Amino acid sequence: MGLRWEKAQTSSKQASQICKVQMGFIIHSSRNIKWQQHKKWHPLPSAGCSSSGRGWPVLAAINVEEKVEGEIGKEKPKFRWVEIGPNIPEEQKQALSQLPFKMTKRCKALMRQIICFNDKKGSLSGLLSAWVKIMKPRRKDWLSILKELNKMEHPLYLEVAKIALLEESFEANVRDYTKIIHFYGMNNQLEEAERTRLVMEERGFVSDQVTLTAMIHMYSKAGNLTLAEETFEELKLLGQPLDRRSYGTIIMAYIRAGMPEKGEMIIREMDAQDIRAGSEVYKALLRAYSIVGDADGAQRVFDEIQLAGIPPDDRTCAVLLNAYGMAGQSQNAYATFENMLRAGIEPSDKCVALVLAAYEKENKLNQALDFLIGLEREKIIIGKEASEVLAGWFGRLGVVKEVEHVLREYAAGKSKVMLVRYRGFSFIGVRLVWVQLSSPLVNALSFRTRPLSEPHVGVLDAEARALLLDYN
Repeated sequence: MGLRWEKAQTSSKQASQICKVQMGFIIHSSRNIKWQQHKKWHPLPSAGCSSSGRGWPVLAAINVEEKVEGEIGKEKPKFRWVEIGPNIPEEQKQALSQLPFKMTKRCKALMRQIICFNDKKGSLSGLLSAWVKIMKPRRKDWLSILKELNKMEHPLYLEVAKIALLEESFEANVRDYTKIIHFYGMNNQLEEAERTRLVMEERGFVSDQVTLTAMIHMYSKAGNLTLAEETFEELKLLGQPLDRRSYGTIIMAYIRAGMPEKGEMIIREMDAQDIRAGSEVYKALLRAYSIVGDADGAQRVFDEIQLAGIPPDDRTCAVLLNAYGMAGQSQNAYATFENMLRAGIEPSDKCVALVLAAYEKENKLNQALDFLIGLEREKIIIGKEASEVLAGWFGRLGVVKEVEHVLREYAAGKSKVMLVRYRGFSFIGVRLVWVQLSSPLVNALSFRTRPLSEPHVGVLDAEARALLLDYN
């Protein structure tokens, strides 16, 4: 199989070319020969293979290939893919039994390995590489795995997602990186989120509106208004129309920073573009004004809520009532309550308590009792919160014993009216059907007795915040 050369002596350049031809001819014409590391190939003697005539260039090239192949094989240990047996903890059995029935076999195979994964078997990246090599997954398979891990709140969800980004079969895009950024943001891991965004851009992906909105939301939750504003300006530079979610994130950033006025300015900017904010944004802005007792700001936002086509409910009205109570505007609080009744909104006990608290702040006991008689006329029964406000008020006035005595007589059927005398005034409530022996007011009076010398302080800021706890 050797080659005969017409010229015995050739130049070194020609010798090199001849050597390449000889090696190529031998490799391509010898299909049945399998080269292995323990076998040595002896080249045919030729005068033109090298200056010494021994053919060393060909041998050196093959040795280099063998060395590279050996190094590649040692890069990372292979994962031992062992089928999951019955001898596993009960918790893992329960998780395996809850896998979706329609999940494909290749996905279930990986889910079983992840659920029962431990470091003794190998690395997680090795597991996923073995799965890719054996099962040949597509993008939909990856998404099915990630969806199920996220649903299970599995601790390896994030690690699997990050490894998937590097797999060609996953076909990663900007939205996949955004989901990881959002996940970090929800857990207040700012540095990890910023690092993920940097890696995304290094791999040729550009941050879009959704990605930057997720970053603004993250900075807003962390209380970093400066970075939130800078990212919002970067968002504007994209030159694309902003949606209500993007606007909403910066509004929430201003609200969390205690700057509802700037948030309201963004609302007006949205109105100019005929974009309506979400109901949760309006209500958050309303709460921000209410907590600080800014009745004018709260009323403006309340009007904007109705203009946006969002029907107010008892909770929204309660936040407005609290704003009037904090501002000492009991008349406006009562007017708001009356508007609720006209609009067919059934007031909650919290709403009743807030109106009573507004009257207490201005020390208008007569108007408060008239309000209670009106409730009886509308067949509205007061509950625990409103009763506690009354009990605290009566305690500060020093008439707890008198009121409790009259209530017990009324509940026992000995009296048909409620009569309380205080400093020369008589307060009468006729047929107060909400009074019972075990009523919240009687119980509240038993525990809220205070001396007459205690000054009237009205509704404290802390109490006002407590009344709004379930709206936050």
